[in-house]
Amino acid sequence: MDLTQAAQSGLSLDFHSSPIPLQLLDQKPETRIDNEENQTEDEQFSILGHQMCIKRPRDNSSQSSASSSTTNSSKRVAMDPGLESRRAMVQAWGNHPLPIADPEIYEIMEKEKQRQFKGIELIASENFVCRAVMEALGSHLTNKYSEGLPGSRYYTGNQNIDQIELICWSRALAAFGLDSDKWGVNVQPYSCTSANFAVYTGLLLPGDRIMGLDSPSGGHLSHGYYTPGGKRVSASSIFFESLPYKVNPQTGYIDYDKMEEKAMDFRPKILICGGSSYPREWDYARFRQVADKIGAVLMCDMAHISGLVAAKECVSPFEYCDIVTSTTHKSLRGPRGGIIFYRKGPRSRKQGMSSHDDGSNHYDFEEKINFAVHPSLQGGPHNNHIAALAIALKQVATPEYKAYMQQVRKNAQALASALLRRKCKLVTGGTDNHLVLWDLTTWGLAGKCYEKVCEMCQITLNKSAIFGDNGAICPGGVRIGTPAMTSRGCLEADFETIADFLLKAAHITTVVQREHAKKDFLKGLLNNKEIVELRNRVEIFASQFAMPGFDV
Repeated sequence: MDLTQAAQSGLSLDFHSSPIPLQLLDQKPETRIDNEENQTEDEQFSILGHQMCIKRPRDNSSQSSASSSTTNSSKRVAMDPGLESRRAMVQAWGNHPLPIADPEIYEIMEKEKQRQFKGIELIASENFVCRAVMEALGSHLTNKYSEGLPGSRYYTGNQNIDQIELICWSRALAAFGLDSDKWGVNVQPYSCTSANFAVYTGLLLPGDRIMGLDSPSGGHLSHGYYTPGGKRVSASSIFFESLPYKVNPQTGYIDYDKMEEKAMDFRPKILICGGSSYPREWDYARFRQVADKIGAVLMCDMAHISGLVAAKECVSPFEYCDIVTSTTHKSLRGPRGGIIFYRKGPRSRKQGMSSHDDGSNHYDFEEKINFAVHPSLQGGPHNNHIAALAIALKQVATPEYKAYMQQVRKNAQALASALLRRKCKLVTGGTDNHLVLWDLTTWGLAGKCYEKVCEMCQITLNKSAIFGDNGAICPGGVRIGTPAMTSRGCLEADFETIADFLLKAAHITTVVQREHAKKDFLKGLLNNKEIVELRNRVEIFASQFAMPGFDV
């Protein structure tokens, strides 16, 4: 029997207690690199007529073999320059600063920084965030996927994200003085429009009815707006039936009697208070009475006034409403996003049962709203936004923030007084909050023309539809807000100066509109010396004030 036959027959050549590698002498030897760590000793002998040899590693075989394997592996990697170059190519993009990574975008961003610094920002829904909020928004938290709620995520690795969101919940409730046993909060909506639609989705069926303030009266598109011609503009009017209530065209104030009359006939399942261009307080108690009569859920969209509510500088909707939504980036000075507060726990006896309740004595909003936010409408939350919101809400609880909101109101009242002294007409004749509505119809101006002249003079505000005295919708209004320039340090006297700038812009618009037909209005603005002069004055004025959040 030769060696091959012995192997096939399963014959064991057990000369040692442990297996030894055998090699025929006439086989081609391995090519190997000789060094101290992998040298071997050859022991020759004969079995069944075949010359054999045993290869024995020198010294401690197991330790030497491990060391040899590691060394050879390292040498193989080192000997393959392609691996390192591929790794370098993959990693190269990750650490370039923005000016190097994308100089085109960087240049545009720097221009925007200069525009903000040199301009007067009067859009009532805009503000400037602090450096800490900006740092959180541009942080590594944007890398994490966190679908779900704290303690119940779809993905793992969210222990730190959970802590941040729980802190955000706690600070949101504290900012508005809410009891966590009676109120819950969801901080994941991407905007207030998303928050509002999540409420509708959670509590209603398609085709159910909602009622909010008409957009030309100062309401928001997400409250069910459709055009006078019947075009459904918002998803809230596409998927749900809506009937708006309006302001009195003579006074500009909400007509609460007609609102109640409409609600009693239409019987919406959700009655909405709050708006985007209403300069006066809201009578939440009256809304509560109407909601109880018709068995509706009372919801407030406090997007514009949430900062005033938190600082106790206006009437709070929380005493009367079942659900309260808001943006987080307007007067709250936080990141761009939305938030939903909802009642939970035992139902208050003084509030009526909504028409779709199951008769329970407990509120059932929490599960329905949270499920509507995710998975019904959104995917993963923006963790960088939630962290930034938590930072902003911490600031909201400070005495400095209350002083800031007090100044926002003082500045709005100073601006209103300055415009009234200059014979300008304001909707409702003044303001209770952070904004004023200027009726330009007495000047014969269109809001879009005045808005454009202001933009060319480095003043940003926005046109706004208003009701004329005859009740017809008129595009001759502009909305002016004070939060952003207050954040930069402007006081009452500064808004007197701003009123002069606004009046000068109105005079320029009047002249251009008179000398050029509407279709040639923009041509009349080119190389206009008065615009250049006013822009220079505005830039000199605005450049006196520091920018929160970044250096110029």
